[in-house]
Amino acid sequence: MKAVVADPVGGPENLKYVDVGKPEPNAGEVLVKIQAIGVNFIDVYFRTGLYKAPEAPVKIGSEAAGIVEAVGSGSRFRPGDRVAYAMARGSYAEYAVVPEAVLVHVPDDITFEDAAALMLQGMTAHYLTRSTFPLSAGHTCLIHAAAGGVGLLLVQAAKIAGATVIGTVSTEEKARLVKQHGADHVVRYTEEDFTKTAKTITNGKGLDVVYDSVGSSTFFKSLDTLRPRGMMVSFGQSSGPVGPVDPLILSQKGSLFLTRPSLANYVSDPKELAWRASDLFEWHRRGLLKLQIHRTYPLAEAANAHRELESRASMGKLLLRP
Repeated sequence: MKAVVADPVGGPENLKYVDVGKPEPNAGEVLVKIQAIGVNFIDVYFRTGLYKAPEAPVKIGSEAAGIVEAVGSGSRFRPGDRVAYAMARGSYAEYAVVPEAVLVHVPDDITFEDAAALMLQGMTAHYLTRSTFPLSAGHTCLIHAAAGGVGLLLVQAAKIAGATVIGTVSTEEKARLVKQHGADHVVRYTEEDFTKTAKTITNGKGLDVVYDSVGSSTFFKSLDTLRPRGMMVSFGQSSGPVGPVDPLILSQKGSLFLTRPSLANYVSDPKELAWRASDLFEWHRRGLLKLQIHRTYPLAEAANAHRELESRASMGKLLLRP
């Protein structure tokens, strides 16, 4: 079968389209014939070596949807089941062996493309807005990179919860897209200081929470937008690592809370995983959560998908198709 691996770790050009052996599932595992693959920044982190993998060449990809082809002993899944998953590396392939613990059934009225686009980024939006800082009416949040794959889903998940949403973007085209997906206010950070705008919108009180996937270029300014005892949620670093943070700064800026969450810790309980996936599928079915598929590349062109993702030119989700 065909797969894409990083050999060695490094730039997009190090992604190789290779022949590998077709895996077989053991107990607690399922063999999935992959139909659609999600592209995410975590894939870039493993490709570059920022996140260390135990094997070489490095398996890439953490999200996909497809059809169960074979199962291990005692499985609750059956061949022919439509499934999707996140948090199991090696999805850049025609087939993948996936732990049952991360798999969910995909309803018949949800396409494989939409399921793949929903899993990692959708569940990220869900846990951030429903668990890390549970939003509700009366809250005001700031979402950085609001036109990206996670950003657009975050905007919509926050609006479903009833919150006021401020999104930051780099271009007018992205600003229009974020508005179309429900943001109350959009800040073009290339032309406007988002800290001043946040204070103006909140009448000087500050924000309840900032959701920041950008990292070094936005982190410290984001702290200045928060109200006393507000929360800084740093869940990515597309512009680079934040670096050392003196905890005293949190006290000085109003007894702030800082968290660096990971999806894995919010879906480790099968009931929690099922809850998040069920909400996402239902929101999408009802038209409350609209997916923006920016582009679908052939699996062999994974390097081009990475280049587009890292350039921040994409608006919405990038997919691969085997």
